[in-house]
Amino acid sequence: VQLQASGGGLVQAGGSLRLSCAASGGTFSLYTAAWFRQAPGKERDIVAAVSWIATTYYADSVKGRFTISRDNAKNMVYLQMNSLKPEDTAVYYCATAGRRARLSTNSYDYGSWGQGTLVTVSS
Repeated sequence: VQLQASGGGLVQAGGSLRLSCAASGGTFSLYTAAWFRQAPGKERDIVAAVSWIATTYYADSVKGRFTISRDNAKNMVYLQMNSLKPEDTAVYYCATAGRRARLSTNSYDYGSWGQGTLVTVSS
């Protein structure tokens, strides 16, 4: 599966952004998908994930502010980010795990990655 992330940018604290990830080359509906982020000097951490059966996971730091969704007909996964904070500043990556994979928070379980899109939240 090839992934292309987009939608990053510069936004003020309290603002919103929607990230998009376009998938190609596989049966997207059978893949668990996730968004990770990596801030400068930090490890890549999971933000949210949606399984192929539409169960979801959110990191505690984004619960109630971010929403992950998928549109299997369009081979897309989205991350709606509201009430953004400066600490949300990072490069955001979309990723998919194998066919019918369980929902995982571990980056090692995701074999396909997009190129990353930068989100900068100013205070």
